[in-house]
Amino acid sequence: METLELQVDARGVAWLRLNRPDKHNAMDAAMIAELTEMAARLGRDPAVRVVVLTGNGRSFCAGGDLGWMQAQMAADAATRAREAGALAAMLGALDAMPKPLIGRVQGQAFGGGVGLMSVCDVAIGVSGTKIGLTEVRLGLIPATIGPYAVARMGAARARRVFFSGRVFDAAEAVDLGLLARVVTAEDLDAAIEAEIAPYLVAAPGAVAEGKRLVADLAGGADAAQVAMSIEALVARWESAESAEGIAAFFEKRKARWVE
Repeated sequence: METLELQVDARGVAWLRLNRPDKHNAMDAAMIAELTEMAARLGRDPAVRVVVLTGNGRSFCAGGDLGWMQAQMAADAATRAREAGALAAMLGALDAMPKPLIGRVQGQAFGGGVGLMSVCDVAIGVSGTKIGLTEVRLGLIPATIGPYAVARMGAARARRVFFSGRVFDAAEAVDLGLLARVVTAEDLDAAIEAEIAPYLVAAPGAVAEGKRLVADLAGGADAAQVAMSIEALVARWESAESAEGIAAFFEKRKARWVE
């Protein structure tokens, strides 16, 4: 793997680490593909009881890689739809993985990083973590992650952060439902172990069926929602606002709508 690290310990706990620390674990096409593959691989491995998703280095996931975004700027609508579809498929694969998925969140979690938090069954964050759905600053929208983020937060709470672009802290992320709780950096590993322990005495098949039952009862992100989110993102990429916002970002200037 180019962008991930995997370690499975003797208990059957898989530690899946995003491994682009110099880029704050920003996602590119390679990482999206590898996460999709790992979700399938870990999901069907009978030796794996629990999966912990985290990031190497200072951050959990800072969203989309800048080079990947520049490629999207130059792409046609079909290519943009394909890339958005790959991201949606990755999130769907992690969401449906028949193993408990625990998020270990530190540093930064923006855009797609919030999407990863949203498909975890439980996520624990470090105090001081900066979190945000900042796509609107670029003239874009958090479309592809939307079905999962809104399902996690609920519409009322999503309205607080989904289209403001503001950055919020880990304490507010608890109130929004994105994090289960906040701990100090020193206590993070102990908090993750506390989440792992109950699963090691639970029947793996019952855990998998229980997770699937929750998804069925909640409705989850269906194919129509995912398709709609992809169409919305492609349409936004075609807008004059996105052209201006992304150009301003790479040119290190304020977009026209900024006072």
